Amino acid sequence: MSGTLNKVMLIGHLGDEVKMHYFEGGGCIGRFPLATNETYTNKQTNERITNTEWHNIVVRNKGAEICEKYLSKGDKVYIEGRLKTRKWQDDKGNERYSTEIQCNDFTFLSTRKESENNAASSNPAPAQNPVANNQQPAASEPVQDDDLPF
Repeated sequence: MSGTLNKVMLIGHLGDEVKMHYFEGGGCIGRFPLATNETYTNKQTNERITNTEWHNIVVRNKGAEICEKYLSKGDKVYIEGRLKTRKWQDDKGNERYSTEIQCNDFTFLSTRKESENNAASSNPAPAQNPVANNQQPAASEPVQDDDLPF
């Protein structure tokens, strides 16, 4: 195998709102932190331990605008991209390095509103009967066969 691969796949929660930067040529980038968690139980103390890793996500152009519009802090998202390390100088002239995930694909897995609704729905509520007044539910559409193998 002679090739190389630089690919990252993450599922996590936004740690902040998407910060947008616009350029003169019409392009833009969006940046946001993404938190991923690893949870395990310490065998000696039986204590549950969670480690959080923070990732700097960079999305470009139309993808950045979509993320800014629909994502907010706490939302769960799938990110696919590649690692990129940037070299820059701080205010004191010291060389600094930042490793970022250059996102080329994403999928929204939940929104803050959905998370709040799920938390609210986990509270016990009185059962509601979807069929009132002895009405029968409407027959569903017949299932059409397709070429999917599953």
